[in-house]
Amino acid sequence: MGNNIKKLRKDEITKYYEIGGKLGTGSFAVVKQATRKSDGKQFAIKVIKKSKLNAEELAVHDEVEIMHKVDHPNCVKLFEMFETSKKLYMVLELLTGGELFDRIVAKGSYSEKEASQLIRDIAGAIKYLHSIGVVHRDLKPENLLYLNPKPDSPIKITDFGLAKLKGTADSMTTACGTPGYVAPEVLKNEPYDKAVDMWSLGVILYILLCGFPPFYHESTAQLYKQIKKGEYDFPDPYWTDISAEAKNLVTCLLTVNPKKRYTAEQVLAHPWITGQTSDKKFHGSHNERLKQLQARRKLRRGVQMVMAVNKFSAMFRYPEGSGTAAATFQRPAPRPDSKHDDDDDDD
Repeated sequence: MGNNIKKLRKDEITKYYEIGGKLGTGSFAVVKQATRKSDGKQFAIKVIKKSKLNAEELAVHDEVEIMHKVDHPNCVKLFEMFETSKKLYMVLELLTGGELFDRIVAKGSYSEKEASQLIRDIAGAIKYLHSIGVVHRDLKPENLLYLNPKPDSPIKITDFGLAKLKGTADSMTTACGTPGYVAPEVLKNEPYDKAVDMWSLGVILYILLCGFPPFYHESTAQLYKQIKKGEYDFPDPYWTDISAEAKNLVTCLLTVNPKKRYTAEQVLAHPWITGQTSDKKFHGSHNERLKQLQARRKLRRGVQMVMAVNKFSAMFRYPEGSGTAAATFQRPAPRPDSKHDDDDDDD
């Protein structure tokens, strides 16, 4: 049915909303908190400066059209839009529950059961998006936010700035995404489709289960070589206690051939999603690894991480060991013994 929002309004947004502080910034936009004057309700307003988009970007920018269509409990909701000669204002649902990994770190513990429930919700949202012809193209933990701080808060897919509205048979060629989460076919400059979102989901699942990413290297070029070949493993002791079903789902998602990669429907039917998953808490070091991963990412928050049109290929030209792979993470150093020391467990 789509999102039943009001039509694009041409009058001044400040007549209806009190614009507050900045919540975040992106390539072409800034997000600010706002209060609706009529009832005091809080919203997030994405302000897109048209001057920052060239003619090509204005022509291919699908976010507005996509947000008109999206209406799912696990996707951020658009309520209305305003437009002036210089700016476009998107009035969005205000998400106050924090980023996915921040939430897990704050909780202090995590389990396969919780990860399974989370992946079920995200896969359900991806299934919906793909069914209406939307490919997100930039799924990553920073774009997965909770609606509110409550324990039962729904997770929301956000930031459709790189999303594309395509027919089911259409393929895309624009190189975009975030290092570490981008699919092999994108790096190979091959036409690609909605399967790129499933690869990103596989990377997110891998990190959820062990606390560090499947692909890592100080050199961006080497990182991309790993991704294109699908070179990853399940190293001990970090994966010792993770179930075979969970590892199987990771493998089905991190499949280099997009035609053999799991779809959202297949994820939802997988035994790790539908069956009885362990609620045993992960070792305390899992939380520490996630905390370190988040800290490193936030140090880079001011660095432009998303590669847009015609900029992606430049990432291959850095020499090995140049230290340019700001988007990569180091695998944690092996512990002296392969056994889990329950004495330092945070559970």
